[in-house]
Amino acid sequence: MAPAPARKRQRSPSITIGQSDHDRLSRLADTYVSPNPEVIDRLLVELDRARVVKDERVAADVVRMGSTLRFTTDLGEDRRVTLVFPGQADIAEGKVSILTPIGAALIGLSTGQSIDWTARDGRVHRLTVHGVEAPTAI
Repeated sequence: MAPAPARKRQRSPSITIGQSDHDRLSRLADTYVSPNPEVIDRLLVELDRARVVKDERVAADVVRMGSTLRFTTDLGEDRRVTLVFPGQADIAEGKVSILTPIGAALIGLSTGQSIDWTARDGRVHRLTVHGVEAPTAI
């Protein structure tokens, strides 16, 4: 049996992050000791490539810390999650940490955008954001 064709990585979409999220996430990435340093590296890459704007200029449909959003994956999953800081994560309640591969991929995306992300097992997946709700207090 021939191996499955390699999946071509798509170019990362442009993302926007509010100044306060950018500052707080930069501090978190610089100080957090993680058993998975690749996630910290991914978050830093996302922070570096983001367009940073004043908090009040972040559009309502952009994923920020505390946002609840709906996305689908290339595996056919349709999920509704809230993006949170590590101490608030609870997958049973749909609270996904920013310090997970999928959490780092979600920050700054807006409705309709897709991005490739690498799961902990090394496989590359694609997700598409279908809706974003305003952040809750975090």
